[in-house]
Amino acid sequence: MCIFTQPVISVSNTQIFARPSGTGTQFLAYQMNYESSNQNAMILPLPVKQPSDGESLRFINLKDYDAFFDDLADGFPFSSPPSIGCSAPFDPASRHDLEVFEVGNYIASFVPTLPDFDLLDSRFKLPNEIWESIPEYQNFGFAVFQLAAGSLKPHPMAFEFQSVASDLFFPTIHIHDGKIHESEKFDHILYVQHAGLDSKVFGYENSNVEDKSTGLIRSKYVASRFCDIDKSAGLIDGNLLLHRKIIRGDLPNSDIRFTFSGDPLKPSLNLRPWLSHTPWLIVLAAIGWFFNRRSKIKNLRGSKTGQSDNEIVT
Repeated sequence: MCIFTQPVISVSNTQIFARPSGTGTQFLAYQMNYESSNQNAMILPLPVKQPSDGESLRFINLKDYDAFFDDLADGFPFSSPPSIGCSAPFDPASRHDLEVFEVGNYIASFVPTLPDFDLLDSRFKLPNEIWESIPEYQNFGFAVFQLAAGSLKPHPMAFEFQSVASDLFFPTIHIHDGKIHESEKFDHILYVQHAGLDSKVFGYENSNVEDKSTGLIRSKYVASRFCDIDKSAGLIDGNLLLHRKIIRGDLPNSDIRFTFSGDPLKPSLNLRPWLSHTPWLIVLAAIGWFFNRRSKIKNLRGSKTGQSDNEIVT
């Protein structure tokens, strides 16, 4: 789920997509269902390269691609695509020196450092004691999205940020009631694109079967077969597979990182997907050999019969 500045009634069906750009930045898209009695805000902590400023993060408008995560789910046949959401306008005067962005239906800002939260309206920030209890966030930047009151399913929010991390970062720590609990109930699907994964996976099996080489579920086809690459505004690489991890249940309350090896954009030659067809290829080869052998025997017998007939005539 994520960090809320005000109490929420419920949060569910969180879906997050992440992809390295190969140039030191990370793409991230986020969506969820939520219910809040009051106007709220969601904060996504990010391992932004320091020193950070307003250029460290670029928001991406997915207003015209509301089905972004539905399309991602289509890459895994027979799965039921979950859904998600967040947003509404607020007074930009309360933001002072922080730049305000209209990103589709969202009002969003990038907070470069923890002290910059002082520039936010008190409704959209957490007490300092919360941040002090999470020391790893001391050098983070933060994407902040204002959320409307009600039970909503807004379009996905997305951005690209300059990452200091070599791994892929998923902001999954939960703060929903102003407190940090050791464990929380997770209801997440994490989507990943990385050519290093494509270079080692076996063939597609089913919508819920993890690949034995990666521990993730691979898509059946490359992303261009089931996603609108143009609408994704650079988030999705159409030439790569999609991989996902389904995370549900009571788990330690923390962010999630994935570390992968290999070039993030260019897969190496991978013959593993063909291994699942090997038994059938052997059977077909055996059948072909059998019929070819039988044909040769028939021809040989026919040749001998013809030779015997000639000898009798003589």
